[in-house]
Amino acid sequence: MLTVKSHEFFKRQGNDIIYELPISFTQAALGDEVEVPTVDGKSTMLKIPAGTQSNRSFRLKGMGVPVVHSSARGDQHVIVKVVTPTNLTAEQRHLLEEFARIENEQNEQNGKNIFRDLFEKTKDVFQ
Repeated sequence: MLTVKSHEFFKRQGNDIIYELPISFTQAALGDEVEVPTVDGKSTMLKIPAGTQSNRSFRLKGMGVPVVHSSARGDQHVIVKVVTPTNLTAEQRHLLEEFARIENEQNEQNGKNIFRDLFEKTKDVFQ
C-alpha cells in the first residue's frame, strides 16, 4: 500500500495537482506574469490575463503526478485567489476612492446602476 503525505501548498486529485495562487487586486485587474511552483520542485511562468476573477482555474498540462506504468502525467491546476488588501495607505485609499468614483460615473452614463435597476424591477411587487 502506498501512502501520500499531505503538502502545505499542493493538493492531489488522482494524477492532477491543485495549487491555490494568491494574487493582488492589481495583478488581477491589470494582468501579470507570475512564477508558479510545481510538484517537481521547479517553477514555471503563468500569464494572468487582465480582468482575471478569483477562483479562475488555469491548467498546466503534463505538470501533475506521473501516471503509473505510463509516460503520461496528470495536470497541475492553478486556482487564482484574489487577495483584497486590508491595510491601505492614505494614498492607496485615495486612488481606490478615485477609481470607484470614475467607475460609478461610467456606470451611470451607461445606465448600469444595479441597485436602481433592481428597485425598479421589484417596486411594483410591493405596491
